[in-house]
Amino acid sequence: MSKMKRWLAVSGVALIPLFLAACKRQATTQMKPPTGFFGAFYNVIGKPLQGLMTWIAGFFGGTAGSGFGIAIILITLAVRLVLLPLMLNQQKNMTQSQEKQRVLKPQLDIIQKQMKKPGITQAEQLHLNALMQDVYKKNGTSMIPSMGCLTMLIQLPVFSGLYQAVAYSPEISSAKFFGIALGESSMVITIVATLLYVVQSWMMLQTYPPEQRKQMQTSVMLSPLMTFFFCMFYNAGLGLYFLAGGIIILIQQVIVTYIITPNIRKRMDAELAENPPVIVVDEHTFDAPAAEVATSTAAAASDPAAAKKHNRNAGKQHRRREE
Repeated sequence: MSKMKRWLAVSGVALIPLFLAACKRQATTQMKPPTGFFGAFYNVIGKPLQGLMTWIAGFFGGTAGSGFGIAIILITLAVRLVLLPLMLNQQKNMTQSQEKQRVLKPQLDIIQKQMKKPGITQAEQLHLNALMQDVYKKNGTSMIPSMGCLTMLIQLPVFSGLYQAVAYSPEISSAKFFGIALGESSMVITIVATLLYVVQSWMMLQTYPPEQRKQMQTSVMLSPLMTFFFCMFYNAGLGLYFLAGGIIILIQQVIVTYIITPNIRKRMDAELAENPPVIVVDEHTFDAPAAEVATSTAAAASDPAAAKKHNRNAGKQHRRREE
């Protein structure tokens, strides 16, 4: 589920270029402001950001110096710091969900193994799905945790507005940040920003159990790849947004990896010692002959009373085997 959550979140971020689709990229100078929907977006978000950056730049060398670059960094840091408590809470909930998944994994693996057997009928499939739902429900969790996309939605206007503010302002697009033209893509900013997200992704990988890290490597590295893409193919002003944001995200990941995750694991281990997980299935659940399993699963799908009777009989047989 955590992997699905990351893929859905990445897909949401990938929709961001749709807001920039009407903005044909040029390597230099000012671009003509858009019309229609993107024009309205520019008037509401882009122009105010231009004014704010011009005002901030006046305190840091003005338009002739590196003021605009500093303004972009300060605006990004301000947005990220405001979002930091919300993002930490989201990470906390995600970590708790991952830890519950880890505890329930033995039961889920048993059910998934049955699902992969050849010749499984539709009735058996329905019964196994119901068992999987019971594993989650009886242990106080969900198959599909909350997505928590609010932080992404808040960042979207800032992300798109910064691009438009730089691209459509003759002053900002021609300005430089320590010799780097803000209206052009910058390999230096691209590399630094990407490295920040690489380190952050590596630290995120450490929060997963060793046996899951290999399968999660691809998904966690999507963030650095997307950062490289946006920084390389858009202007350096937008690259500064990723660079400054990467600093806060790295700090956030340090807190999650070395403070939040260990504390959650310690607390959950203590809770599990007092209240072990509810066992819905075990290694003996599917020991009955195939014909009996097929009959009982079909009955479970069509007759709840029969299902209860089968469960009671299964429990008696299990106790006899133990004796």
